[in-house]
Formats: sequence, structure tokens, C-alpha cells
Amino acid sequence: MQRLLEGLGVRLRAQAALGVVPCAEPFSSFLENALEKARHASRGTGLPAIADDSGLVVDALGGAPGVRSARFYDDAVAQAGGLLLPGSENLSVDTANWQWLLHRMQDVPETDRSARFVSVIAFVRHADDPMPIVGCGLWPGRVARAAAGSHGFGYDCVFYDPRLGRTAAELSPLEKNAVSHRAEAIRQFVAVYGHAYS
Repeated sequence: MQRLLEGLGVRLRAQAALGVVPCAEPFSSFLENALEKARHASRGTGLPAIADDSGLVVDALGGAPGVRSARFYDDAVAQAGGLLLPGSENLSVDTANWQWLLHRMQDVPETDRSARFVSVIAFVRHADDPMPIVGCGLWPGRVARAAAGSHGFGYDCVFYDPRLGRTAAELSPLEKNAVSHRAEAIRQFVAVYGHAYS
């Protein structure tokens, strides 16, 4: 995010470096969660704050994993009352999530595998800012049949961009920054921020 915001002349600090613990993300929309995180960081530091909420939205799953992307497999395990993927106790959270996604999508035909990464950026000047600045980005693609690539994190290895013919994990950081949902959200935010503060 710092790299994408270079043109604004601002310096970002992680909230953890300022002694602020993560907040709950109780809402069902990316917008509400991003705004909650920004307000929480600002409240804890007394500084302006910017936050991102992002995830993968899969049409065949009714929008899941959505805002629960980081907890997709854990949520399923909690609901089922036990492990759903053999050996998943030895997997990282990211790996368990994308493997569970592929499992859920195994019988879904190619024509119905559409998905999109979503990112919402929220900026507040202070914790009770009545006019936050927001940017929203979408990265359309589809759920791949198998994992490919070693760059990135989360669902990158199973998110296939048909225009590029590769998964997000097969893209270099520079290529990803040119097309990603987060980059688009930040571009929108920068445009509004520049207009508000020019």
C-alpha cells in the first residue's frame, strides 16, 4: 500500500507498531469492515488512518467466501464440528482456505466458475470523521481447477485471470499492482483524496 500511495507524500505506519491491536470485523460488507478498521486505528492513535477490507467473491457459492475469506475453512469446520479436509490440521490457514474452495467447487462447470477479488479502502481524518474517503476495486476472474504459481498469498494460486492467462500467484508484484483489486481501490482513493486536498 505504501508503494501505491507514493505520489501522495504520506508515510504509513502499521497500527501494531503504534500499539493498536486488530479490531473485530463483524459486518457483512467490505465497506463496513474497512470503515470500522480505519476508525478503530484512528481512535487508538489519534491520527488519520487508512484501512483495507478485501476478499474473494465466488458467484457459484452465493458470494462466499466474501468478507469471511480469511476464515472460510475455519468457519466450515466450526459449523461441521470437525475437520472437513483430511490432514488439514497440518495446513496453513491460507492453504486450508484455498483447498476448501477447490473442494467446494469441484463439481462446478467452467461456465459457472466466475469470481472476483474485491477491495475497499477507507480513509478517515479522525475517528469520528463524517466524510470518509473510500475507494473500491474489483478484479474479475474465475476459480481455477488447480493451484498454480508461487507468488502472492491467500487465494492467489487458485484465482485465474482469463485476460492474462495466469493465476494471480503467477504474476510478478509489478504485474499484480497493475491489475489487482487493491491497486484499483487505491487509484480511486487517490483520485478523491487529491481532489479533496488539492
